Amino acid sequence: MATNRTFTMIKPDAVAAGNIGAIIDQITKSGFKLVALKYTYLTAEKSGQFYAVHKERPFYNDLVGFMSSGPIVAAILEKDNAIEDFRKLIGATDPTKAEAGTIRNLFAKSIDANAIHGSDSDENAEIEGSFFFSAFEKF
Repeated sequence: MATNRTFTMIKPDAVAAGNIGAIIDQITKSGFKLVALKYTYLTAEKSGQFYAVHKERPFYNDLVGFMSSGPIVAAILEKDNAIEDFRKLIGATDPTKAEAGTIRNLFAKSIDANAIHGSDSDENAEIEGSFFFSAFEKF
């Protein structure tokens, strides 16, 4: 059953570049409601826990290092068809392949520093949202 909620995280590269406001503006103008929002910092340990699913992948250590390199903004968003619509809004992981006007097309620096994370399923949205917010379902 679709929850109509998704999780997102504005990554350290976009935070450092001063793009938080512009990204949130694009999200809300696309019809998403901000249900929860948190400006925080991931330690290497917390970053490793969040990305544990990628532990055996060759990019894992670089990803953990990048995600703990500066503050992030975590958020829970709500909208009908939230997962699919948000994935379209953020664009392809590789910003050179992201459609014009998508968040990654506008704000990402590279495939590694790609500005934003978006959950890929209802199940992952709940897991990821619960990682940052104590009561994902209650918002």
